[in-house]
Amino acid sequence: MEEKGVAATLSKGATCCTWNFNGQRLISGSIDGSLSVYDSPSSSLPLSLSLSSHWRAHESGVAKLVWAPPEYGDAVACICSDGSVSLWEELHDDSQSLIWKLCHLFEGAATARAVNLQFGLSSTALKMAEFQNVIDSVSRFGNPTCLSASSAWNPRRGDDQQFVLGFNSDSPQFNSAKIWEFEEDHQRWVPVAELALPEDKGERVHAVAWAPNIGRPYEIIAVATCKGIAIWHVEQQAGQDGRLSTKKVVLLSGHDGEIWQVEWDMSGMTLASTRADGMVRLWQCNLNGIWQEQAALDCCHAQN
Repeated sequence: MEEKGVAATLSKGATCCTWNFNGQRLISGSIDGSLSVYDSPSSSLPLSLSLSSHWRAHESGVAKLVWAPPEYGDAVACICSDGSVSLWEELHDDSQSLIWKLCHLFEGAATARAVNLQFGLSSTALKMAEFQNVIDSVSRFGNPTCLSASSAWNPRRGDDQQFVLGFNSDSPQFNSAKIWEFEEDHQRWVPVAELALPEDKGERVHAVAWAPNIGRPYEIIAVATCKGIAIWHVEQQAGQDGRLSTKKVVLLSGHDGEIWQVEWDMSGMTLASTRADGMVRLWQCNLNGIWQEQAALDCCHAQN
C-alpha cells in the first residue's frame, strides 16, 4: 500500500474543517472555539498546507464551518455548539495586513438553535430559506430530539432546485439521508431518493457532502454514519416514478470515533473527513474505481 503523507498539523481539538471554492484554503474549527486557516501553495493535490491565520472566535466549541460563495470574497459562516452563528470575513486592516473580522453574530436561544447552515447558490445575493413542507414532513414523526443536521445543495444547480438532508436524532424513521427536489407545478419540495440500504435505514447521519461534478454522467454524494462514510452514485435523470436511481459503491473506514464532517474539494475528486479521533483524512478514487486514503492531517499531537 502507498505510504500516506501528513499534509499539515492542525490546531489541537479540531472538530470540523472545510475547503474553499478552489481547494487551496482549508479552515478548521476546534472544541475551544478557535478557527484556523491553512493555505496550499498550489492547486494540485493539497498535500502541503501551512497555517496562515488562527484566532479565538467563540467561547463554545465550533460545530460546523461553511465558506461563502467566492463572489463575496473570503468569508466563512461558523455554527457553534451553543446554537449561535457567526459570519467572518478576511479584510485588510489599517496597516494593510489581512485579518479576519466578525461581520455579524446570530445568538442562539433556548428554544431555537442552529444545527446546520448552507448558503444558497444565487449569484445575486446570499440567502437563508425555510423549506416549510420539508419541516411539515418531519413533524409527522412527532417531536424527535435532533442533535444535529447536515445538508448540501447540488452544486450543478445554480437555481437551488435540489439538496440532500440527513439528521442525527432519536427517531429512526427520521434519520436516513434523502435527496429533495423542488416541484415547480405544485411549488413544493418532494423527496426523490433515499441514500440508505434497507439494513442501514434509521442509522444516524452525522454529515453529508455533494461532490462538484465536472463531466460525470452521475452525481456523487458522501454520507457519514456510525458505520463509516458511504459513497453513493446518483443518476441525474429521474425514472418514470419520479425517483432517482442510486447505488452505494463503497463504505470508507479508517477513523476511530464518530465522524463530524465530510467535505469535497472543488474538483469533486478529493474528500476530507474529520472525526473524534483527532484526524482529518483525505480520500480519493483511483482510475480503477478504488477509493483509498491519500493523506492524514494529525491534530492529536499538535503544539498549542
